[in-house]
Amino acid sequence: MNQERKKQLLEEYKTMPTYYGIIQIKNEKNGKIFIEAVPNIKNRWHFYKLNLDNNFYRNTPLQEDWLNYKEENFSYEVLWEKKTDEVKNMKEELKKIKKEWLEKLQPYGEKGYNQPIKE
Repeated sequence: MNQERKKQLLEEYKTMPTYYGIIQIKNEKNGKIFIEAVPNIKNRWHFYKLNLDNNFYRNTPLQEDWLNYKEENFSYEVLWEKKTDEVKNMKEELKKIKKEWLEKLQPYGEKGYNQPIKE
């Protein structure tokens, strides 16, 4: 690939719209889910796999199940997304939408890996 083409692809990448949203990691063996609000959903699955493979979430039920069941028994899904350019305060927006989705899906205890949000 020549330099001009590389430059063109880089510019296209930089101008691509980005999306924030709600992601779900599901253990296909026991049905438990993990819900998270993320500022950029692009490549997020790779981010989680890398961290779980390297035991970054040690002493958590998600990490324990990842080590026991292995990657092939987990799935990743974007449940909701929206363009980032429509948000003024990303931190507050993520907090709000995560709370909404946690209330909706209740991914706690036998149903999931999340911990209830403390107010």
